[in-house]
Amino acid sequence: MFSYRHGFHAGNHADVLKHMVLIAVLRHLTAKPTAISVVDTHAGAGLYRLDSDFAGTSGEAQDGVLKLLASPLAAEPPPLVADYLQLLASFNPSGKTRIYPGSPFVTETLLRQEARDRLWLFELHPTDSKALVGHVDQLEHKRHIVIKREDGFEGLRALLPPPSRRGLVLIDPSYEIKTDYQRVAACLQESLKKFATGSYMVWYPVIPRPEAHELPRRLKTLANQAGKPWLHAVLNIGQSPERANTHTPGEDAPRPGLTASGVFLVNPPHTLKAALQQALPPLLEVLGRGRGQSQLVEGS
Repeated sequence: MFSYRHGFHAGNHADVLKHMVLIAVLRHLTAKPTAISVVDTHAGAGLYRLDSDFAGTSGEAQDGVLKLLASPLAAEPPPLVADYLQLLASFNPSGKTRIYPGSPFVTETLLRQEARDRLWLFELHPTDSKALVGHVDQLEHKRHIVIKREDGFEGLRALLPPPSRRGLVLIDPSYEIKTDYQRVAACLQESLKKFATGSYMVWYPVIPRPEAHELPRRLKTLANQAGKPWLHAVLNIGQSPERANTHTPGEDAPRPGLTASGVFLVNPPHTLKAALQQALPPLLEVLGRGRGQSQLVEGS
């Protein structure tokens, strides 16, 4: 269960979508003075080097954030993309993008000391958990952050509802085992009963597996049953033509890697749907790379 390492995928197209949306949700929540609590159920290492062996071997950032930064869109981006690129630049003051912030550091950047916002980070992978602790220890202000080497699905239960009754739960496991899909749906269902007014954000890979295609349908059903608004966005950059051309007849076709991912939100910001409808088409023009590319924004 510990084979997945996010450092291999840092800065890919799925990260662009996930972190762009995460920033928008946090901006919305922190616009009010009341404190918020954020729970990241699968935090990873928190920070990643795009010139590391992991990221360099996969090259996924080249089809994601680095491709975006090198495009004309980076000069005149729509608001969601602009906010994402601005936050990324704060981690790379030299102007050369070497550091990529994962969701823990995206979130930490936007939380407020004066409002007593809190951040709970769960990471079970022994190496990533240790790296996460080391990265957080370098922060000047870190008393508002709690790191636990525990199962995030289980640990979340004790934290809901937060004292302020305002907060965000980010759920994005690796999905390397099929039961993750069931656990995500069960987690959302249970959490909505305990903290119905909370914001929830689920990231998932769009892959040829029945569980992956069923997950957004299950999440819609849960949100509708709870009487809560929802938003669903998908970015599919398509299959790389270079990969398709390297296939030799008679051999197994090469795995295309992750070509699409989705985010599902319950109690989303009311302005986010329109903002995504503005941002995703030009983003797909930049990141799209071949057959099957598409984007979707839908909501209740």
